[in-house]
Amino acid sequence: MRTESRARLLVTLTAGLVLAGSMAIPQTSAAGADGIPLREAIMALPVIGEDRLGYERTAFRHWIDADRDQCSTTAEVLLAEAVTPPAVGAGCALTGGRWYSSYDATYVDGPSGLDIDHVVPLAEAWDSGASQWTPAQRQAYANDLDEPRALVAVTARSNRSKSDQDIAGWMPPYATARCGYLLDWLTVKTRWHLAVDDIERDALVREAAACPDLPIVTTPADTLQPS
Repeated sequence: MRTESRARLLVTLTAGLVLAGSMAIPQTSAAGADGIPLREAIMALPVIGEDRLGYERTAFRHWIDADRDQCSTTAEVLLAEAVTPPAVGAGCALTGGRWYSSYDATYVDGPSGLDIDHVVPLAEAWDSGASQWTPAQRQAYANDLDEPRALVAVTARSNRSKSDQDIAGWMPPYATARCGYLLDWLTVKTRWHLAVDDIERDALVREAAACPDLPIVTTPADTLQPS
């Protein structure tokens, strides 16, 4: 079960808490209060040329029921992020409930209009180092419930607009959400020891210039250690 809810984070992050011209970004992570500043974290990421050769979405087994409570990863995220909790029926069927989609500042009633987005898309992870992982490591990445910033419930419209693009190709259409999205992206890349290419790093530097230099706080993925 995903134990840390993002619902309060998402609403606070993107509903207009703007202080001194910058968005206030609450810290949430699997670790403590210390971390690496956002701009420093960008420069700490390894830089490689990306290669999508051999990528198939099925290389990442996703939406599993890791704890066998009948709720898949999708349902776990929806339950954690609900602003108004849904009813949970047999087989973890969800009905009702309300969610806030941070990418486009939209409230959604009922789960059918939502997608669960991998903040760093599976294809982007493949390009950035996951092509060298084992199937078990890719499954752990695709179902990462331990890092609250890794998976997010958003409108299907915004998720499909994003597709598998990185920061250089896509940012949330709701401008106030962009600093939070940048923090999420860097948290996932740092946690999973993923690389960037030159174009992506330039985009990260450019976007970070408009954001508070808050710390990236996370724990390294248990199934993957840096080489």
